[in-house]
Amino acid sequence: MRVTAIAAGLLLAISLSPTQSAGAAEKDAGKDGRHLTQKARSHGVTLEHGAYVGWSTPGSHAQGGTPDDRPITAQASVSGIDVSGHQGNVDWAYWWGQGKRFAYIKATEGTYYRNSTYFPQQYNGSYNQGFIRGAYHFANPSDSGGAAQADYFVNNGGGWSADGKTLPGVLDIEYNPYSGGTCYGLSQSSMRSWIAAFLNRYRYRTGRDAVIYTTTDWWTTCTGNTSQFASAHPLWIARYASAPGTLPAGWGYYTFWQYTSSPLDQNTFNGAYDRLQALALG
Repeated sequence: MRVTAIAAGLLLAISLSPTQSAGAAEKDAGKDGRHLTQKARSHGVTLEHGAYVGWSTPGSHAQGGTPDDRPITAQASVSGIDVSGHQGNVDWAYWWGQGKRFAYIKATEGTYYRNSTYFPQQYNGSYNQGFIRGAYHFANPSDSGGAAQADYFVNNGGGWSADGKTLPGVLDIEYNPYSGGTCYGLSQSSMRSWIAAFLNRYRYRTGRDAVIYTTTDWWTTCTGNTSQFASAHPLWIARYASAPGTLPAGWGYYTFWQYTSSPLDQNTFNGAYDRLQALALG
């Protein structure tokens, strides 16, 4: 399995070569009418493909987290981080030394952006350091359908392999950083259908159920607090506080919790290391 994992990493590095220009790897931003909101700009989203998990969570880039925001979680837990193009090349040896053992990396957004410049160093670099790592997709339901975005994600770094070091991909579904409203112009029923289309297509392509990243407030507002996905999909909850708070309907526990953005996004896995390995293995 080690040989398979290395081969997969090499193929990924080739398909997402850092020497490839960003312009060749994505559609021109803004041509579909996307315009960053002032709130997004104030939270450090300066590009029309620059959203990241938790960009609008209270206490994120606009205000910063604090070192005292320690998670209160299960008796056993594993510490990790998530990164995007905002972090550039990551010093994985440093974060390993800080006790981090898993990482999620932004791969794509909508059907117009892939993190081609930094994804190889972030995704393969974390793997080579020993991290259990995975990729996430920032959803933009106003751009295209859920199935199309799942395909774009899988085709550009969001796949999965049973190497014991690759976590299932993440659907990052949260506040809209662009014009068009918090729920991307969709009704609650249309949003549920969009999410289902993404998740079903991701499972068809990879054999795994994707993790859902969200906040309880967004989920309640934009899906009607549906519980229809809770039985199959691990929850990655975002709340920058000393406790994860109330979870969306149907989830009795979280799998991941993003609890601060200081000095970068930090997370905890709700279980012992062997359970994280089990999640990776499927």
